[in-house]
Amino acid sequence: MSTRYDSIIVGLGAMGAAALYQLARRGARVLGIDRYDPPHGHGSSAGETRITRLAIGEGVHYTPLAARSHQIWREIERQTGADLLTPCGGLVISSDAKSSFTHVPAFFDNTVAAARAHGIAHELLDTAELRRRYPQFAISDGEVGYYEPDAGFVRPEACIAAQLALARGLGAETQTGETVLSIAGDTVTTDHGVYTADTIILAAGAWLPELLGPELARPFKVHRQTLFWFEAPDDFNTMPVFIWELQHSRQGLYGFPAIDGYGVKIATETYADAFDPNEASRAVSQAEIDAMAAEFITPNFPALSGRCTKAKACLYTVTPDFQFVIDRHPAMARVIVASPCSGHGFKHSAAIGEALADLATGREPAFDLTAFRFDRF
Repeated sequence: MSTRYDSIIVGLGAMGAAALYQLARRGARVLGIDRYDPPHGHGSSAGETRITRLAIGEGVHYTPLAARSHQIWREIERQTGADLLTPCGGLVISSDAKSSFTHVPAFFDNTVAAARAHGIAHELLDTAELRRRYPQFAISDGEVGYYEPDAGFVRPEACIAAQLALARGLGAETQTGETVLSIAGDTVTTDHGVYTADTIILAAGAWLPELLGPELARPFKVHRQTLFWFEAPDDFNTMPVFIWELQHSRQGLYGFPAIDGYGVKIATETYADAFDPNEASRAVSQAEIDAMAAEFITPNFPALSGRCTKAKACLYTVTPDFQFVIDRHPAMARVIVASPCSGHGFKHSAAIGEALADLATGREPAFDLTAFRFDRF
């Protein structure tokens, strides 16, 4: 006789691993399924680092999620000894003359408003102060900065691995290398078997649209993003993480201090083409590396040689308003859909795992999830 679970989680990336851990902590009989062996480089959580910030330009309602995630990661670090969260400071650069923007209009102003609303320590820097403090950047006239000392980066693969290990230690079961074919009612069918549960959490990332069906999948688009590491002098070792809304470019930049011996990691975001996650290349071509160096590195970071030491690709699952979807499936009451995506989800993932565990066990989440409902589309 097959086992019936309290909850099944489809996808064990950022959100799925967090939910598995939180449900296991509560003593739930829980199963996690993933088509690969997480943490892995096929989805949205590859690339060694993700920016975390407390003042969220995508909306003031995100700050409680980011703050709680920081607390959870510190708790996990104490339990496991893992290195998950590094507060190296965060810098947002923008101007009235910007031709690129980050996720939403007024991202810079929204960030400042969120910091003021939640009492987050920060500084506002004029052009001269930006140039004095951060000579690594070729700052243009009129550019200003927002600096947040408690921002920094998290290590996504390490966060996922730690939460999966803790969950398994608490009795959670996982099936990896197993592809989910369909979800109906209380049943998950894979290429290996059939499983049932009181609640199913669908956290499949880039594979979410194919499991939702064409109507519900309509708001979600999957985009391939490229990540680059460039050889850097020593003063890039201590720089903050940054988000730069550039002038004279349709794309902005974000990046990290030079750590782990590979140099400084710098990337753009592009949404021109939608991809099938089963066909999108995870390899980065030499042409892509050369274009990144010529278009973004040489003009904006004069001290960098342009020598790329490493490159990777990952997938973003993006909604039209760059906001999340965390809601019950409109046609299947047992299914909770979790797509905290659009390129800014990882920093919130630990707290979202708590919220998903609340929803799965019939509790009221500590966070207001109203903004993330399906019906806004």
